[in-house]
Amino acid sequence: MVDAFGVAVVGFGWMGRVHTQAYARVLHHYPTLPLRPELVTVAEEVPGRAEEAAAQFGFVSTTRDWREVAADPRVKAVSITAPNFLHREIGVAMAEAGKHIWIEKPVGLTAADARTVAGAAAKAGVHSAVGFNYRNAPAVEAARELIASGGIGTVTHVRVRLFSDYAAHPEGALTWRYERERGGSGVLGDLASHGADLARYLLGDIASLTADTAIFVPERARPTGATAGHSRASGGELGPVENEDYVSCLLRFASGARGVLEACRVSVGEQNNYGFEVHGTKGAVFWDFRRMNELGVSRGTTYQDQPVGTVYVGPGDGEFGAFQPGAANAMGYDDLKVIEAYRFLRSISEGSTHGATLADAVRSAAVLDAMVRSAESGAWVSPEAS
Repeated sequence: MVDAFGVAVVGFGWMGRVHTQAYARVLHHYPTLPLRPELVTVAEEVPGRAEEAAAQFGFVSTTRDWREVAADPRVKAVSITAPNFLHREIGVAMAEAGKHIWIEKPVGLTAADARTVAGAAAKAGVHSAVGFNYRNAPAVEAARELIASGGIGTVTHVRVRLFSDYAAHPEGALTWRYERERGGSGVLGDLASHGADLARYLLGDIASLTADTAIFVPERARPTGATAGHSRASGGELGPVENEDYVSCLLRFASGARGVLEACRVSVGEQNNYGFEVHGTKGAVFWDFRRMNELGVSRGTTYQDQPVGTVYVGPGDGEFGAFQPGAANAMGYDDLKVIEAYRFLRSISEGSTHGATLADAVRSAAVLDAMVRSAESGAWVSPEAS
């Protein structure tokens, strides 16, 4: 028997919508999951937005105050998709209220914020999930298994890239994302957090790093009204962009492997160019998010002039079989969030851990903090010292 399980969403921008759709779809793909998400309430401070969400998705109630969600006994789990500066306060309050937490990265503005939320969740005994969705791609999971099995030999070096143009337009509005107080870091928290998680997920802990950052669009116009996503604004008062557009980082892994992580939010001509190349002593594996269900794989013993073949993931690779019946049938971004919802709810129902958790968020945030310190000092920095 499937038990109704009350869930809420706090913050209904684009990501709040993605979480809601994942809750709505999860039983379609995982019919044996013993919990049935029931959309109890949605909290959004922008007037009218919560009501629109309720009308479209069927939330039972709405509020403009997230504190009402924490006090609502119907709610057993909460998706926190509000702006970064609210993550710590909301996350701690929900944990203390006994709500399980599915929260978007980077879980606050600093590693200290992430640790505080993680500590509150651990003390309360609630389960967590964090939005490191790219690790959920079946091809990424297949790459991890290939690496761990020694299929490409001993890993020597990796390159992780996350290039996008969402902030490239000079008329992009000066929203909270570009402010230190409310957004914290810029492309570090938005994209490099995924890169840090992918690097750790594939190759293990990062021992030290050195980083460089830059702001390429120094001023933007302040919006005159509520914004969603990456809105444009022109003619308004100009204000400074306070956090970085770009980061490049050299990595040294505890295993001895070396790496490069590079991320940019103002890369003209790049749309979601996310991926990695992992090289080993006997081969290599390549992944591009834009071809999410494929891997480039080179392995063997010829070393020089060794060919690269395309492998299409299929049933048996990660969670692919819950979505498609055969290899080369495409999955998309929203499917990765359904997997995330499934692993979150499975963790709650089984009392065990599945998928990325607040512990992973803390480790990723420590890497980001180390990048900030390195960019300021020009030195090699250990994430463990953050």
